[in-house]
Amino acid sequence: MPRDYFQRSEPIPYDPEAGPLDLAFRHYRPDEVVMGRRMEDHLRFAVCWWHNFVWEGGDPFGGHTFERPWFPADTMEMARHRADEAFEMFRLLGVPFYCFHDHDIRPEGETLAKSVARLDEMADYLGEKQDASGMRLLWGTANLFSNRRFMAGASTNPDPDVYAWCAATVKACLDATHRLGGANYVLWGGREGYETLLNTDLGRELDHMGAFLSKVVDYKHKIGFRGAILIEPKPQEPTKHQYDYDVATVHGFLRRFGLEDEVKVNIEQGHAILAGHSFEHEIALASALGIFGSIDMNRNDYQSGWDTDQFPNNVPEVALAYYEILRGGGFATGGTNFDAKLRRQSLDPGDLLWAHVGGMDVCARGLKAAAAMLEDGTLERLRAERYAKWEGSDLLERPLEAIAEEAVAKGIDPQPRSGRQEMLENIVNRFV
Repeated sequence: MPRDYFQRSEPIPYDPEAGPLDLAFRHYRPDEVVMGRRMEDHLRFAVCWWHNFVWEGGDPFGGHTFERPWFPADTMEMARHRADEAFEMFRLLGVPFYCFHDHDIRPEGETLAKSVARLDEMADYLGEKQDASGMRLLWGTANLFSNRRFMAGASTNPDPDVYAWCAATVKACLDATHRLGGANYVLWGGREGYETLLNTDLGRELDHMGAFLSKVVDYKHKIGFRGAILIEPKPQEPTKHQYDYDVATVHGFLRRFGLEDEVKVNIEQGHAILAGHSFEHEIALASALGIFGSIDMNRNDYQSGWDTDQFPNNVPEVALAYYEILRGGGFATGGTNFDAKLRRQSLDPGDLLWAHVGGMDVCARGLKAAAAMLEDGTLERLRAERYAKWEGSDLLERPLEAIAEEAVAKGIDPQPRSGRQEMLENIVNRFV
């Protein structure tokens, strides 16, 4: 049973007229219809387990600042306590999904077998809570980065014993995700990369990583898991160079190992920025390549060059992201997971609720703006006009020499046309 950490019984209401200090949704209304679909079904919100219920508020220069009644969750009793409070928060927020790592929901055992047994036990407990609440699992994943055994990578580790440990762990996590009806399974390669080429066989590590992913896909089909397998692109942190740097890198990796039809991507806003891209660029590219799956919604601090995992508060940025999602047909198995965490000074239980309510409202505003832009049609009409001369052209089917011969014979003299970027940006600003 919940331990009443949040000291609140009623779910957070939708009330656009609420006062500035009243905890309420001003924009997110699950049943509101946007482009013929319920807002809840468009956004598919999920709350992550790790930042909200595991992270203690530490940073590189300071220890923990948060004091939760389930810390330290180093026993199964405390793990169940944490799950009780987590599902109570899900109920108060009215979110339909959640996400977890194995390390989040169970304490690590003295042996690998003990850790797997504890994961199975907690999966049963979460299954009971899902049945009672109607909550669903958006995705599960394995923590293959925190423990010191992973300091040189997981599937790319030079020690085959670590590779075997990771295989057993991912199998157990995929089994648990399957039993809980997860819509996806994520492989987050937090340490799949290198710190120096002086001790790295890069080609071997890429081959090992590809073989590992192929085995995961094979096992997915063997057990009948119908969800999507997702890779989360992640640049720079914590290694100097990571093999899943961005969407383009991941797609090339998938093509090399023949997995482009089996694996999609889970794109995080903060990771896109660290890779030197915009969030909407990564989403649009994934859609164009046919590998878009899901998103982690957060933001980075504009003055910091690292992944600060803050809750979203910039409606124009979010609107452009959902514009690309809607253009691509929306989510299939994916959704909007808040991979975001409180600031270290936000100590109160209510801060967890305020953070998510604000993020959900920002996403709702962004979604509605994106839908309005699509329904208005101006941007898409202008985009089509820019490429209109390609309609009916057979250039892509003809050999190079034939194209060259005709161009010379016709004496073509192409004249540039304005891309009208400033006008397009002004059109967007009318909606956000």
